Amino acid sequence: MAVVKGVNIPDNKRLEVALTSIFGIGLSRAKKIVVQAGITDNPKVHEIPEDKLNLIRSLVDSFEDPLEGDLRRSIRDDIKRLGDIKTYRGDRHRRSLPVRGQRTKTNARTKRGKKIAIAGKKQVTKH
Repeated sequence: MAVVKGVNIPDNKRLEVALTSIFGIGLSRAKKIVVQAGITDNPKVHEIPEDKLNLIRSLVDSFEDPLEGDLRRSIRDDIKRLGDIKTYRGDRHRRSLPVRGQRTKTNARTKRGKKIAIAGKKQVTKH
């Protein structure tokens, strides 16, 4: 397995997709890295020679934007700061509810969790 920025990138995937396993690198940034490295045809990671892998490592390390651990820490600190200053957004994060104004009466199942049945609730039937 190739290691880039402390992350094992999968050998059996194409290079552009494999680079997206690094937190902070999306598909568009991965494509730019591959072009800068001078790699064509988007080969699988195990097909790339070691010198090209070293070039990719140096290109990823040269980004001024934070990646992987630094980016995770930055996001965690930003959310903690919102909670510390008692903002509405911080409260929504703390309660595990949608933060950006989405409706919660119906939807938001991913954030709120699985439906829980209320015991003893009867359905009203018309005669």
